[in-house]
Amino acid sequence: MTDSELDLVYTTLCKTLTAEGEAQAPLYLARLALLCMTELDDTQRALSLIEAAKLPTCSVATA
Repeated sequence: MTDSELDLVYTTLCKTLTAEGEAQAPLYLARLALLCMTELDDTQRALSLIEAAKLPTCSVATA
């Protein structure tokens, strides 16, 4: 996927999430993830991507 194609896909996803609404966004993303995993058809790759997508944890120092 080229940078331009990636931008198109990302922009379309953002617009779709906005149209779905904040309340429906988690359900939409879960459904999209399941569809992508089905298309991927590679268990180890899917597990690797799940791990890679984890959000970084923030360490907050307390004074």
